[in-house]
Amino acid sequence: MIGKELAAIRRDYSLKELSKSSVSRNPFEQFGVWMTEAIDSQLHEPTAMTLSTVDAECRPSARVVLLKEFSESGFVFFTNYESKKSRDLLANPNASLLFFWPELERQVAIVGTAEKIPVEESAAYFRTRPVGSQIGAWASKQSSVIESREVLERAVAELEARFDGKEVPLPDFWGGFRVTPRRFEFWQGRPSRLHDRICYELVGGKWKIYRLSP
Repeated sequence: MIGKELAAIRRDYSLKELSKSSVSRNPFEQFGVWMTEAIDSQLHEPTAMTLSTVDAECRPSARVVLLKEFSESGFVFFTNYESKKSRDLLANPNASLLFFWPELERQVAIVGTAEKIPVEESAAYFRTRPVGSQIGAWASKQSSVIESREVLERAVAELEARFDGKEVPLPDFWGGFRVTPRRFEFWQGRPSRLHDRICYELVGGKWKIYRLSP
């Protein structure tokens, strides 16, 4: 029964259109326009992106992380360097990012390579985090097996006592990655599933723009 119910779910898209002539020649500028519109529309978690990685055995994984910075240098997020995603990226730096803004009937898919950012940049961002989040970065051995939530809560309590009244330092196992893009795809939903797909691909140091069939 559930299969039939799922198959019957449909929604037609008709808010906007997208063409080669309407987009910026620079994909970072175009992304900035769409990100600004997503933020201004007060969407829930507009900076959320699905990060997909592949491990050393070519097994894919995906999870949602938050974009914290972007420029023509790339897209930055922060994590525990001992986590599953970090181990994947250190073994295979190829990664993809996917932003999905259903209220705007839009997606942006980005393919590139990831590398750690300088520790000074990670430290600067870490200092802007709430103290609770700083403590959490120390307490969580991300992606490792733990017996119960109580184990985590005890670690948090011990760290709160340890750093009481002190500045919480950057853990040496925590920091940022920057994904440097080589391909962007901007997707705008259109009626009858005839969606607009405009791609940018880095060829010979320049961005080539083309349309894909839906």
